[in-house]
Parts: sequence; C-alpha cells; structure tokens
Amino acid sequence: MASLDAYSSYSSSVFISGLRSLPNQLQTWNLFYLKCPSSRRYPSSPSPFSTLTSSLHVPAALAAAPSPARLRPRADSIDLDNDPISLLHLRIRRYHTSRDSSSRPAMDSKEADKYIQLVKEQQQRGLQKLKGERQSKSNSDAGGFSYKVDPYTLCPGDYVVHRKVGIGKFVAIKFDIPSPSSPPIEYVFIEYADGMAKLPLHQASRLLYRYNLPNETKRPRALSKLSDPGAWEKRKTKGKVAIQRMVVDLMELYLHRLKQRRPPYPKNAAVAEFEAHFPYEPTPDQKLAFRDVERDLTERQTPMDRLICGDVGFGKTEVALRAIFCVISAGKQAMVLAPTIVLAKQHYDVISERFSKYPDVKVGLLSRFQTRAEKETYLEMIKHGDLDIIVGTHSLLGSRVVYNKLGLLVVDEEQRFGVKQKERIASFKTSVDVLTLSATPIPRTLYLALTGFRDASLISTPPPERVPIKTHLSPYNKEKVALAVKNELDRGGQVFYVLPRIKGLEEVKDFLEHSFPDVEIAIAHGKQYSKQLEDTMEKFALGEIKILICTNIVESGLDIQNANTIIIQDVQQFGLAQLYQLRGRVGRADKEAHAYLFYPDKSFLTDQALERLQAMEECRELGQGFQIAERDMGIRGFGTIFGEQQTGDVGNVGIDLFFEMLFESLSRVEEHCVVSVPYNSVEIDLNVNPHLSSEYINYLENPIKIIGEAEKAAEKDIWSLVQFTENLRRQYGKEPHTMEILLKKLYVRRMAADMGIMRIYASGKMVGMKTNMSRRVFKLMTDSLSSNVHGNSLVIEGDIIKAELLLELPSEQLLNWVFQCLSELHACLPNLIKY
Repeated sequence: MASLDAYSSYSSSVFISGLRSLPNQLQTWNLFYLKCPSSRRYPSSPSPFSTLTSSLHVPAALAAAPSPARLRPRADSIDLDNDPISLLHLRIRRYHTSRDSSSRPAMDSKEADKYIQLVKEQQQRGLQKLKGERQSKSNSDAGGFSYKVDPYTLCPGDYVVHRKVGIGKFVAIKFDIPSPSSPPIEYVFIEYADGMAKLPLHQASRLLYRYNLPNETKRPRALSKLSDPGAWEKRKTKGKVAIQRMVVDLMELYLHRLKQRRPPYPKNAAVAEFEAHFPYEPTPDQKLAFRDVERDLTERQTPMDRLICGDVGFGKTEVALRAIFCVISAGKQAMVLAPTIVLAKQHYDVISERFSKYPDVKVGLLSRFQTRAEKETYLEMIKHGDLDIIVGTHSLLGSRVVYNKLGLLVVDEEQRFGVKQKERIASFKTSVDVLTLSATPIPRTLYLALTGFRDASLISTPPPERVPIKTHLSPYNKEKVALAVKNELDRGGQVFYVLPRIKGLEEVKDFLEHSFPDVEIAIAHGKQYSKQLEDTMEKFALGEIKILICTNIVESGLDIQNANTIIIQDVQQFGLAQLYQLRGRVGRADKEAHAYLFYPDKSFLTDQALERLQAMEECRELGQGFQIAERDMGIRGFGTIFGEQQTGDVGNVGIDLFFEMLFESLSRVEEHCVVSVPYNSVEIDLNVNPHLSSEYINYLENPIKIIGEAEKAAEKDIWSLVQFTENLRRQYGKEPHTMEILLKKLYVRRMAADMGIMRIYASGKMVGMKTNMSRRVFKLMTDSLSSNVHGNSLVIEGDIIKAELLLELPSEQLLNWVFQCLSELHACLPNLIKY
C-alpha cells in the first residue's frame, strides 16, 4: 500500500495503484503518489503516513468493508526455518517470555547514571563491610578481590587456569637457572595438552587460578594447547558474555527497585515499648541490625531489600519482629514466608506470643493442615485486610492469595525454596520491603550482599549463654551411635537422628528400639499425613518423644531447648549449608551440645564430599555460617547462583577466574550501557521503495489502517512490531515479497533505534551506520555474536560502524544483509544495560 521510505527515510514516495475494489466515484484514485522532499526530516513530528491517510478521505464504510473472496490471493505457508522474520520473532519471543521486560521500562540516561552511581557506592560499602580483610592492593579496581591461587598451596595433579594461556595441570615448583650467569629462580611447571610450560613464581602468583567446577567433578573437558591461544580466548569470551548477561539482569532489576518510591514509615513511640518486651539483652551485632532495619524503613524512600545473616539461634527472628511491628503500626500487612510447615508453625507461635499484648493485631497461619473452609476464610481475611500478619509456606505466593496492603515480606531460609518461588519472591522486591533471614545464605544471596546490590547485616556475636557445638566426624559405627544416644538420654536430653532419605528410617527405628526398649521413639518426614507430622513434632517439642528419627525436614528453625545431640548418618549426601543448619538444631540452651557426623568408608567419598566434611570440621566456632556459605559457594554453589545455563559457561574458565571476571565486570558496569535513539530520528538511506501489488491491497480489509498500525507498532517497541506482524500473518497468511521488504525496513529502523544507530547508508561496497555506541560496547556485542558471518566484517571507526562487502549488492539484497546483521547485533542487547 505505502512505500516504506515515507516513514523510514522520508526521502521517497508512497505508491498505491489499482484499487479495483473501490466504488466508481473513486476509480479515478487508481494512482496515489505522495512526494516527500528528501531534505526534510521528522524527528518529532507525527508519522508521515498520518498525512497520507488524512488526505485520502476514504469513507469509513469503505475502509471497514471486507474484500471480496474472489480477490484473495493464495496464502503461502511460512517456512519457519528459512524465513528471517520468523527467526527474529523466535529469538525476541524467547527473550520476552524469559523475563518480564515490560515491567522494567527503560530509563532516561541521567536517571540511570544516578542509580548506577548509587549501586556502585553501595557495592564498595558492601565489599568493605563484609569482606574487608580480603582486599588486595594489586586488584583494587575489581572491588578489592583476588581469587588467584598461591602456587605453594597447589598439589601435583591439581588443575589450574593461566589467565592468558588456559587450563593446565600443576606439576611442581622447582629451581631452574635461566642463564649461566643468573642465580637459580623458582619456576612453576604446568602441563598442557601439547607440552610443558614453566612460569617464574612471581608471575604465577599474578596469573594462576585454581580450576574448580560447580559440580562433583573437577576434571576439565580438555587441557588447553600452548600452540593455540585463540581457542582459549574463545572460551574466555564465552565466560565474559555469560557474566555480562547476568550482571545486566541484576543491574536492571536493582535499578528498577531503586527507582521505586514509597513514603518512609513514621517513627513510632510504641516501638520502644515493643522492644522492652524482648526477654534477652541484645548482642552488639543485633543492635546494629536493629538500627539498619529501622533506618531502611523510616529514613529511606526506596523499598528495603536487606539480608540478615546470623548464625542459628543468634536472634535473627527478633530483628524481623521489630520490622513487622513498624510496618503493621502504619496500617500495612506483613507476610512471613517459611520453607516448611514445621518452621512456619514455629514462627506463628513465636509471633502470636510476642504480639499477645496487642489484641488489635491479627495473626494468621495458612497451611496444608487446614480444611478448605478454613483456608477460604483466611484468604478472604487477607484480601480485605482483616489479617495483619500472615505466616505460611510457598502457598502464600500463589495467585489465589490477594493482599490488601502488603508492606513487608520476611523470607526465612530462602535457599530452601524452588526456582519458581524464588522468582516470585524477586518480583515482590520491586514493590514491597523485603527482609531475608538466613544462617547460611544461598550463594546468590551472599553474592548480592558482597557486591552491594543488596544491604546486609551480619550477626556474628553469639548470645552470652551459648557454647560451641562439639562436632564428631567418623566412619559409621553402631556402637558409637548407641553410645552417643545413651549419653544424651542419661542427662535427661533428647536426640535428633537425621538421614538423607525416607528409605532407611524404619531400619534405624528398629535398631534404636532394640537398643533402648523403654524410650519413646518416633519418625518424621514430609510424606506423612499433615496431622500425624504435626502431632509428632508437638510431642517432641513437649519432651514426650525422646528420639526423633527424621529427614532434613527439621533443617530450618526448629528450636527444641532440651535436644542437645544430633546424629547425622550418610553425611556425604548433604550439602554444606544443610549440614550447618542441621547442626544448629542443637546447642540452643546452656548445655554442651554434640553433633555426630557419620560417613561410610572414605574411599567411597568424592573429593567434593571430603571438602565438605573438612569445612565442617574447620568451622566449629559459633557464628561461622557466613564462612560456611562462602565455602559452599566454592564447592557446589555456582549452579544455584547462575542457573544451569551459566553453569556450563563457568566450566569454560573455572569458578575462581569466572568470579574474578564477575567482579571486574561489576566494577565497570556503567561502561556497558547502550543508549537508544528516537525511532523517528533514524534514517534509512538504502534506496529501497517497495510497491504493494493491487491484488494484495484488495486482499487487505483496510490497507491504510493496517499500514498505519504497522508504523505505530514499530514506533513503540520491537515486541509490539512482532505482535503486529504475527497478527497480520495469522489473519492474511504469509505476506508477498513487497510487503516482506516493507516489514523488514520497519524492523531495521526499530532495531537501529534500540542500538543507538542514527543512520544507515551504503556507498558502493561499503555499508555505514552512524552510532552513539562506544568501542567497548561494540566489542562486547561482536564478541557475543553467535556466528561470525557478520561480525568478522564489522569495524568501528569513530562514530561509524562499517562493513566492507565483497561486491556491491542490489538495493533489496542490501536491505536483507542489513536486516540479518542488525538481527544478530540486536540479539546481544540482553548483555547491555538499556536506557
């Protein structure tokens, strides 16, 4: 219907011919030709197509009239594998559905710069506060971190990564004489796939990293070759791209959170009265955490996202209770989210008791133990604001739970939730205040705390009456088990006996009933009926059951003062964070507590399991959950941090180098921004002027309206253009060649605007693109390309991206080349911050 140049380069004409379906009085309109001076531009004016449509004065009845069926051309099927527009749609749809991009609108550059600076300042504070002792002068620009390995700590056979050469195997450190007149020098000898390399010791300490993987095996797929450094550079580039994508996702999420506003909560005099009811003297770290949370709520205008990292029994719950009081005093609701119903019930009991002096505060527990009628009643109360504090498990995140005025979300032990629940929790963080409690933060949480994207308060001072738990690590032995149980029962205590699986619980029960026939013993696991599990846990809490044989359902939060011995069988099957949490179930009173960790023969254990046990033995002191979490990150945690896809990218370079590259990327995050330009300001000077056939024009029900909608969709964003094109194809089938060219020009202009490209032109065999893109951003994009078909031909000179083609292409072929090139570059936008 219309020449695309009218709204892509404004230098061509709109051409419509042969409108045979029009009534007789309009037959003279069989040719419309709208001239647009090539020198005129429309940076902020309405679409030129609106000028065209207003000049036609087509009656509404005609515009809406259906086309005769006899004029409809055959609708060709779409070959999805060979249709460039369909392939572009597939990629954009995948990206759009993987993240709620519509909920994070782009910022203007000044606003984004301000928030990026805030994040960087917070990042530095977080690094200094949490990990100041690891600061390294040699790596200060990467946030004070160095993951390089001390060569003296390596053992023969250990895999290492040389930053410039790649993955090799450490052989030895030996003295060697570089020349007859030189004194002997220590060298590090490293074996590669095609030979041995020796590195002066002082160089090795600057360039070597230990090679670890985020799974059980530490063995790389292959050693690097000294003769092929290019292959290593490619592997390293893949790691960089994965890091950049993750950094951008995090930055956009947290920029969006910083952009949110809520009025600060009023400082309430009643808070002091509530605090006075706390029966213990707060520890120094607790007092700091109280002040941090109070400042977040009463002095800041952005939603709180704070991590309270405190060892088991160190008083994290009291921090949450004071935050809850502050929020509900202002008329808002608070949600307390726990990973298990056992822990949720305990939170409910503690909160109910703590708020018992405030009869106007309504506390509710939503759990699977309730009947359907009870659940429906609670859901109605939540919806109408009749419940002030709602406690429960992941069911609180469901779509049926509608909050009236939610102000605070408290998440206990976030690492216990599944991926979908974590994503739902993350969605709350942009609109409500969030307080996360954890003794062993998930690596992702710890990573965010360390890099300053999130505030953290560390409670590492134990209550005065707490004593360290004695940890006993040994191969499994029935006599040792029986003796450990006997010693605890003899002093009037209770025992946890934990196994990794439900299978085996009955066997252990038979053994203990035979050994202690007069002792009450029970089993607890998540597959039991709700009422049965609740009764068992209540009896154990009351002291009626002396030995509880269970799975790790007791891992989080269960506070039994009289239980001071825990036995963990098949300890190698638990994660480090799990073991630390399980060990924390005992030692809550002033009695000396014991944790017995039993494993099968060490010859059956993996290297990772041995490391885990070693870490548990080393971290015996109170308050070492933070160090445990860091060890856990190194041993198994990177799949949790980055997801399964990025785990493969970690394998390219190993955990340590990957993590250092991550900090380097974070320290320069403001350099990885792409600034879009207005759609109407983009010029396409490729001399492509498609004319739609009269047959296709007659086929479209309202051609003027359809072309106008295409223009509006392209002007809005690329997702709107994708939806328009798919709707057009759904209604009319595959478009003819001229309409495809018209659509491609729309896509080219839209993608160019997204990437900061202001003009696209051709001169002989050279294609030029005028851009505001920096060299660093251009390199990151070309490094990220999935193929080198276009990347190898692109260079940037000043503000022009150039491509030298092998021969001068006809106009339509040139447009196709530009479309394919921009499609590949546009696919790299998820690796960049957009504003």
